[in-house]
Amino acid sequence: MRITSPAPRLEVQLEPGRPPLLRAEAAGDAAGWAAEHRAALREAVAEHGSVLVRGLGLRDAAGTGAVFRRLAGDLMAETESFAPRRAHGDGVYSSTKWPPNQQMCMHHELSYTLEFPGLMLFACLVAPAEGGATALADSVAVLDALPAGLVERFEREGWLLTRNYNDEIGASFAEAFGTEDRGAVESYCRAHAIDVEWQPDGGLRTRQRRSAVVRHPVSGRRCWFNQIAFLNEWTLAAEVREYLVDVYGADGLPFNTRYGDGDPVGEDVVQLINEVYQAHTVREPWQAGDLLIVDNVRTAHSREPFEGPREVLAALADPVRLSDCSPTVTPAGR
Repeated sequence: MRITSPAPRLEVQLEPGRPPLLRAEAAGDAAGWAAEHRAALREAVAEHGSVLVRGLGLRDAAGTGAVFRRLAGDLMAETESFAPRRAHGDGVYSSTKWPPNQQMCMHHELSYTLEFPGLMLFACLVAPAEGGATALADSVAVLDALPAGLVERFEREGWLLTRNYNDEIGASFAEAFGTEDRGAVESYCRAHAIDVEWQPDGGLRTRQRRSAVVRHPVSGRRCWFNQIAFLNEWTLAAEVREYLVDVYGADGLPFNTRYGDGDPVGEDVVQLINEVYQAHTVREPWQAGDLLIVDNVRTAHSREPFEGPREVLAALADPVRLSDCSPTVTPAGR
């Protein structure tokens, strides 16, 4: 009788203020190591919400894509993106283009869509000279720390995302929806509970209402799952916001968020949400070759300002339907 030895158990290091970390000994075969330890890695992510793997020596898009696929199988194509990315083969993308001197605040990837990734995979090929960490925050802890009255309102009303697509800032509608065909865009939006309004200049304005609190599809735990603060006008740097309002008008910002009933979300509320995120943030500076695996519902992520070249690849995997997460409002446009 043949006896199969179990895969070696992984030792995850837990330290305050840092994400769970494990050190890999891949011996030059990162994809093989990932395949061997797939189950253990995914168990670690399920337990802790994320894990940073150090020592894989990831150097290029092809090798990184092979590791991603060993861990997650089929990767998702991104739709409704809010900023352009460069594609590196099927399902492997560059990090979102965002000014390096500006903070990319905490958010859950594609939390405004009806089907979003349950798992995010990141790999650092080139670490910046300073800053640029992909920081993390536990959405269960964030939810528990937010004022009960604020949470109750967002649970009752949800949140409203308004987007203005043009060819000058952010993703164009063709980049976001993968087509320049207006009819195809309208069909997609009807199927995904998004209101569509074409502008005289050819631009597109959309509105969609989503739940701010969901239940994790596996654990059932309540999670603060949205991009209310990140995609709000008050999270933009003051000079950037003033410029955009001056050029496009208050209703023409590339994105903005409101309460589900359409009321504005005040600067004080956005500041409060970001302060709670900050209080629950863990971070570890990137090293070249690192792999970061994140439960996208349980854990929010951000990108801190940086100096010097930075190359981080990303993949979206394990699609989850909002309808399977006990949404508190019916998805709708507005």
